[in-house]
Order: sequence, then C-alpha cells, then structure tokens
Amino acid sequence: MLLVVTGGAGFIGSHIVDMALAEGHDVVVIDDLSTGDLARLDRRVKLIVGDVSRAGDIMRVLEVARGKEVALAHLAAVVGVQEARERPQRAVEVNVLGTQNVIELARRLDAKVVLASSAAVYGDQEPPLREDMPAKPVSLYGLTKLQAEQLLAMASQDYGLKYVALRLFNVYGERMKPGPYASVVYNFINAAIRGLRPRIFGDGRATRDYVYVGDVAEAFMAAAKSKASGAFNVGTGRETSVLELLELISRVSGRRLEPSFEPPRPGDARRSAADVSRIREALGWRPRVSLEEGLRRTYEYMRALSGP
Repeated sequence: MLLVVTGGAGFIGSHIVDMALAEGHDVVVIDDLSTGDLARLDRRVKLIVGDVSRAGDIMRVLEVARGKEVALAHLAAVVGVQEARERPQRAVEVNVLGTQNVIELARRLDAKVVLASSAAVYGDQEPPLREDMPAKPVSLYGLTKLQAEQLLAMASQDYGLKYVALRLFNVYGERMKPGPYASVVYNFINAAIRGLRPRIFGDGRATRDYVYVGDVAEAFMAAAKSKASGAFNVGTGRETSVLELLELISRVSGRRLEPSFEPPRPGDARRSAADVSRIREALGWRPRVSLEEGLRRTYEYMRALSGP
C-alpha cells in the first residue's frame, strides 16, 4: 500500500509515517512545513512541499501514486479552538477547502480517506460522547471539522468514496508542538522542566480525554487498512480534569507544580470523554498506553530535548 499523509511532518502525522514505514508501506508526505519539521521524516519518504488548500499542490501526488493501491491520511489542518478563532480565514481554507481538494485526489486514485477529525464536533455535551449524538460545535474549529466530515459523507453518497473520520480527543506525546497554541500537556511539562508556574484557564475542573499519540497512529493505520466507514471516536474513555493532569505531571517529573489561574477561554468545552466502543468493535482498536505511562514517556522526551 502507498500511504499519502497530509501534514506528515507534523506531530501526529510523523508518527503515522513512522508506523507505516515500519509495516513496509511506501509513504508520500504533503506538508507546507509551516509547522511541520523536515527532520522528522525518514529518507525513504517522498516529500511534496505543498499546501492542501491549493488544488495544484495536492494533484502533484498523481505523479507518484497513479496505478497503486493508495490510502490517504488527511491531517493537514489549522488545529485547535484558539488557533482557528484567531485565524478564521486560514482555518476555513485549510480545514474545509483542503479537505475538498483531498477528496478530489482520492476520487482520481480510487483511494480511501482517513480524516483527522475532532471531538470538537460534539461541542459542550455531557460525556461519554458517542458517535450517534448530534454534532453541536461551539467553536469555529469544531465547525470546520464537522464540515470536513460532511464533505466526505457527501462524496461517499455521490461517488462511492471510501472514508473514515477519526474524531480525535486530546492527543499528546512526543513531538508536540510548542508555541502560542501549544497543548495543556506540553505547557505543563515545559513548566516542570523549566521551573515555571503553569497557567490554568478556569477553575481546573474542566475535563478532557487524553490519548497517547502512538495509540492514535495505530488507529489511523487500522482505519486505512479496514473496510469500515463513517465516524469513530479515538480516545480512552477516561475523563481527567486539568487539576488531575497537573498532579500526574508533578508525579512523573518529581516537581510540585503550583499553577496560576486565569479566566476560561471562549469555545472550550467544560467536559469531554469518549465512548470508544464503536471503534473497538469495528476496527479492533483500543488504547494501550495509560495516561501516566504516556506522560512519563513525553516528559522524558521533552527533558532530553531541553539539554542538561
């Protein structure tokens, strides 16, 4: 199989690339390298530097993929509630138009698409969140991911496109990106390493479902190789508050973290946790790495990068 990974030099995408290569698949990566890191890519990867929101960039894949069995893992996106809120035009261009361009490529190659969707499509509903619940996004990010899913569903109805939308919950692990839109896990671990005081938005009782990036990569590979279709949650089913997360990171780092509290951010759901029974039944996937173990691996990775 040839696996085409949009955003393949990014956090999650690069883990999928590594797993696909380890399984013996050929890999093509499309990435504009705006946030991705070229150093993450093995020399065996065919890299196309391009922007998924530009159809001409996407169609360059045809040169290397025509006539092969192809699956598309679509991860290129403006990621996260805050970044989409601050860059709305770009969020729509990449997350919506970019998905339509990926669909057009998939139609030409008769390829299956596995979309990195998001738990943000559910909005602020009572967990556990199930795929048969109505989508009620409360942020532009969630709306763009829902629209991407709807484009895939329509293409499936009209053209027989094969697709899976993986609704990712809070993914963490090695290679998380720093910067103004960094995840809470990154920020807490960075604070532990550098002796900083971490910030908590709200009272710290908001909950999330934190899922390790290696488990997420396995979900993508399972979806690409399966005959399953539709939307599937990718999480652990465990609801963890921000304060509990802080305590776990204090434990794995051996440093007591004392946070500062700031007002909650608009668009953030109060609670979130996945029902993962559907993906377990359809794909045989289940999370294997516990939160504490995943945080330990991530802490050790980030500490090594920070130097002595």
